[in-house]
Amino acid sequence: MHRVYLDNAATTQLDPAVLDAMLPYLREHFGNPSSIHAYGRETRAAIEKARKKIATILSVSPGEIFFTSGGTEANNTALYCSVRDMGVKRIISSPIEHHAVTHTVESLEKDHGVRADWVQLHADGSVDYSHLETLLADSSAGKTLVSLMHANNEIGILLDIERVGELCRQYDALFHCDTVQTIAHYPINLSKINVHFITAAAHKFHGPKGVGMLYISGDVSIKPLIHGGAQERNMRAGTENLYGIIGLAKAMEMAYDELDTTATYIKGLRKMMADALLEHFPGVRFNNPEDGLYTVLNVRFPAHPKNDLLLINLDIQGVCCSGGSACSSGSDTGSHVINALRPETGSASVRFSFSKFNTEADVHFTIEQLKSILQPETAASNA
Repeated sequence: MHRVYLDNAATTQLDPAVLDAMLPYLREHFGNPSSIHAYGRETRAAIEKARKKIATILSVSPGEIFFTSGGTEANNTALYCSVRDMGVKRIISSPIEHHAVTHTVESLEKDHGVRADWVQLHADGSVDYSHLETLLADSSAGKTLVSLMHANNEIGILLDIERVGELCRQYDALFHCDTVQTIAHYPINLSKINVHFITAAAHKFHGPKGVGMLYISGDVSIKPLIHGGAQERNMRAGTENLYGIIGLAKAMEMAYDELDTTATYIKGLRKMMADALLEHFPGVRFNNPEDGLYTVLNVRFPAHPKNDLLLINLDIQGVCCSGGSACSSGSDTGSHVINALRPETGSASVRFSFSKFNTEADVHFTIEQLKSILQPETAASNA
């Protein structure tokens, strides 16, 4: 059966060149990086080479890059350790953050007495920067951490991270930015941004699953979240995911080498899809801004009897997409992002997300399947 994969915001396929870079460390270079013998030394050198490569891309020191199991662990580390080790008493975040952030903030509020303030959003999901500054100006709450994502994983709205960083500098607040959807998709020069923590996950840019990174600015100091050995310079205990780290660095390097070409190509696919939807489905609307995250097209279909089973029917027809974050797939409450901004009454929102491996044929196939589900009479008459 022919299948089209349009859920790249959830995960991306492993690039064959990334796999090729990883294979030697799955086969012959298997030493424990903490061992002092030759096998250990060669894998330790490979990890440090990967760390330096990533640090160079992001314009930071290698000593500020720490490898994790993914974006969720990195986000949890930044938030929990800021409270435990840096005296944070209040966290300012938004209701449409990834659950790796919102659930962590809620846990810190409930179990550790942290005050949680939720910044107001405009109708399109963008942060109300005036309200953010008002919250920051309230010094009564004590030491503050701002946690806002660079690009929303469902609607693609982008944060002005330079502006938020400067506000945090002005009001002596810490800044954590979840960059899981934007690392390797946008140029990010951390030497020019006042940000204390950023996070990334390799599987969002054609790297392996189960590995990510946390940038910790040299201006702050936290203790490890996971205790045990002295790995990651005493910051994250546990034998390193050697081949995952190699894959992360290779995938990031390739992404930045191809950045402009890939972005232009994906933007073309997204526009083709949007134009076709507007042509064939009257009343369709888009939940994402045109100038937002270019990999995402979040489509709101008008009320239709088949909307409740639209995602299932698309899957049966060979189109893999989603209604929101893959991390919430077990929930029956719908997208917390869409519900926070514009609750649906009869309509259905579907997130199509693209990668460099998608084609124009994928777009045409998806439109035809949507027509067969939502416009059966039209599809039959055109057969």
